[in-house]
Amino acid sequence: MSLDRAQGLAESARALAAGEVTSRRLVEQALARIEATQGSLNAFRIVRGEAALAEADAADRALAAGESGPLLGVPVAVKDDTDVAGEPTAFGCPGDFPPVAEDGEAVRRLRAAGAVIVGKTNTCELGQWPFTEGPAFGDTRNPWHTDHSPGGSSGGSAAAVAAGLVPAALGSDGAGSVRIPASWTHLIGIKPQRGRISTWPRGEAFQGITVNGTLARTVADAALLLDAASGNHDLDPHQPPALTASDAVGRDPGRLRIALSLKPPFTAVPARLQPAVRARVLELAEKLAALGHTVEEADPPYGQIGLTFVPRATAGIAEHVADTPDPALLDRRTRDAARLGRLLGGAPLRVARRAEAALHRRIGGFFGTYDVILAPTTAAPPPRIGSMLKLGGLATDRAIIAACPYAWPWNVLGWPGVNVPAGFVDGGLPVGAQLLGPANSEALLISVAAQLEAELRWHELWPPEPGAAASQAA
Repeated sequence: MSLDRAQGLAESARALAAGEVTSRRLVEQALARIEATQGSLNAFRIVRGEAALAEADAADRALAAGESGPLLGVPVAVKDDTDVAGEPTAFGCPGDFPPVAEDGEAVRRLRAAGAVIVGKTNTCELGQWPFTEGPAFGDTRNPWHTDHSPGGSSGGSAAAVAAGLVPAALGSDGAGSVRIPASWTHLIGIKPQRGRISTWPRGEAFQGITVNGTLARTVADAALLLDAASGNHDLDPHQPPALTASDAVGRDPGRLRIALSLKPPFTAVPARLQPAVRARVLELAEKLAALGHTVEEADPPYGQIGLTFVPRATAGIAEHVADTPDPALLDRRTRDAARLGRLLGGAPLRVARRAEAALHRRIGGFFGTYDVILAPTTAAPPPRIGSMLKLGGLATDRAIIAACPYAWPWNVLGWPGVNVPAGFVDGGLPVGAQLLGPANSEALLISVAAQLEAELRWHELWPPEPGAAASQAA
């Protein structure tokens, strides 16, 4: 296997089980790639060099003894909002965070599947923004164009997978934070049903709007990581019915009724879909029609769904800020959001939580007419590094809404969504589209994504080598 780029997740697992390569070799290669690109891409906050090699050696002993596991010996990465025993969980923040004592439930399940955690990837401060930059760790850059962001907040995971540093990575999605960086780095990003992958030790991350998800180059690899990470702690408040996502890859989804939704949900400031992005999404719609699906323009009845998002998001920020060792070190925008969250954390939060049931009924009714929604993941291509970092609070909100008005409603609903690559705009910047479904519809969305992948072969395209990417930046 090449040192240059990681093989896929399933292929790595197959090669390990067949004895064609050792886990130590794969982990050594991953660590070498990470070290070689930290100066250019800066995908990782923590690299677990010695610990990962020790875990690889243990995996090799298990393989030699005839043991098996879906990811036994395969190196993967997780986002730095996820607890890994013995490592701090800084979640993009500055300050001296102590090591945590136990793995989070998602990491525990990845380890049970045999995965080796090579490191924790960068994320913006408390996952608030669609860029991955900050004084605590610097700028994480897009492998396709290093003058641009990979998105956020799971930007480190997206950069690591897109550049081939690791086969796949865990991220989290509170307003599109898996789907947005997946779209801006030409990846598959699965935001599963709330509770599918546990967020324990927080039973509900950000008042239930944030879920863990997966990023990979292929639908099969994203589904495989989803299966490995899925499951619940006994005290998790949301425990959806069991699913084997990998079984949906290659399954014929049948002839579907697909709603092409190009209108952003209502936001406080206007959002406009850029024409080049619209053109790429329309091309996907045409491909779905050519595959035999019925595609027509229609928008879900979102109504004033945004009024329920803000109290939950800001209350979640307030909870996290209270756990940081030195809140005074945080970005002023973070402290302002936490202040708002404390103000909204009483009756407004309770009203916002109760509104979810009515939203489920109203938007769920849309799926009586349509099986799947196809929508842009973002309204614009990835922004330049630094373009949002030093904005004030209101200006940041305006910039986020202008670029990313499409993803967040599915976080309020808690339902699944899958980003698929939609092509390139503006001289080679990746953009994506979302397949969205009702509750527990991951299998359907995955089968459609895999059907598109079989036709479009997007995983065969790689970004330039890190040194070459900067010269191609627009």
